[in-house]
Amino acid sequence: MKKLCILSLFGALVVLGACGSATKEELASLAAKGYYEHLIHGEYEQFYEGMDQREFTSEADYRSQMLDNLRQFMARQEKEHHGILEVRVSNAATDTVQQFTNVFLVLCFGDSTNEEIVVPMVERNGSWRMK
Repeated sequence: MKKLCILSLFGALVVLGACGSATKEELASLAAKGYYEHLIHGEYEQFYEGMDQREFTSEADYRSQMLDNLRQFMARQEKEHHGILEVRVSNAATDTVQQFTNVFLVLCFGDSTNEEIVVPMVERNGSWRMK
């Protein structure tokens, strides 16, 4: 499943890049959606790798704490909402002054509720990371 998700995201990025018409918003949206799909499939390491981590000095401790927090977050979502079943992109907008793109994702829960979240994305060396 992990390889399929990664291949799907990679394939979508290649297609958009090949067309030459992919906007920052589209690329940031694909990346954000992909990271959250990793999260809902229990692939916490891949979600963590999508974070912009430049400011952390004690990487090993921070990584361990973040992975624990992600597991706890997903356990709480399972208990309260019967899990997150799907992630959808609703919109994206670039802040040209602060140099990041806000991606609006809709989390679709198992109890039929939805929640829109904002994921600030920043481009670093050609790849999109969650801010």
